[in-house]
Amino acid sequence: MTTQQNQPSQNQAATAAAIRSADQLAVRRARTLGGVKSALHGLGLVVVLFGTLFPFYWMVSTSLKTTSQITEKTPLVFFSATFEHYRTILGSQYNVGGSLVTSLIVALSATVLAVLLGTPAAYALARFTFKRKDDLWFWFISNRFMSPVVIILPVYLLASQLKLIGNPGLLIVMYLTFSIPVVVWICTDQFRSIPRELDEAAMVDGASPGFIFLRIALPLALPGVVVSSILSFIFSWNELLFALFLTRGDGVTAPVRATNFLSGYDVPWGEIMATGTLIVLPVIIFSLLVSRHLVQGLTMGAIK
Repeated sequence: MTTQQNQPSQNQAATAAAIRSADQLAVRRARTLGGVKSALHGLGLVVVLFGTLFPFYWMVSTSLKTTSQITEKTPLVFFSATFEHYRTILGSQYNVGGSLVTSLIVALSATVLAVLLGTPAAYALARFTFKRKDDLWFWFISNRFMSPVVIILPVYLLASQLKLIGNPGLLIVMYLTFSIPVVVWICTDQFRSIPRELDEAAMVDGASPGFIFLRIALPLALPGVVVSSILSFIFSWNELLFALFLTRGDGVTAPVRATNFLSGYDVPWGEIMATGTLIVLPVIIFSLLVSRHLVQGLTMGAIK
């Protein structure tokens, strides 16, 4: 009788041991699979990071090499840095410094005006109800549908008649036509995500619509404003087509000045790379200064 009672107990113990062994095996497999996935993700990030940063590294390193080092058959990894190409492009022959100042004035002016004009429009579209509101929203967005190539010829002809070619103000106005829709688009969604109860509570306390916009809604929508500002600045800073047709002489922007290095006889790679580095640098600095708000703005709406 005792032997018969012990046999089921032994079977149960063996079954429990088998189950524990299977569970442990499943846990080990899950950990192994998780480790493989993490390794693959890490490898993918390294590849993406390398593909993103290597062109910038190549541009900066080339700008710091001498002409003989640039033309070496085997690329040099270790070399003595020189700033001769920077001194050349900032001299009177190329005047890249003056073009950078022009680009900075135009890009900052277009960005500030786009934010000043676009954020009130975005707030009105997000908070108020009025006639043909949807049509106005579509009109703002449809401005981004149009390719600049379509309007550059009539704009050039009109500017020639009005003798505005070479006037930085005209370039700022043209950039506004593309920057304001970006600000309105991004900031409208940001204002919509702010609870209306905050506006209602402020109105009960006697706050005016202007006060609510400036003191309550705008600070809460700051991440979206920062993102739209960065996008507007980058567009205005890098734009080439309008600047190529609408600027002249010493008033050209940096991207237009960079095209002057191309010729049929020689390609000064050192000067080209140095100019490219100086063009990219302000965008990187601007993005780093507002990186905290940039991350918030890019992730807005991801969690509701």
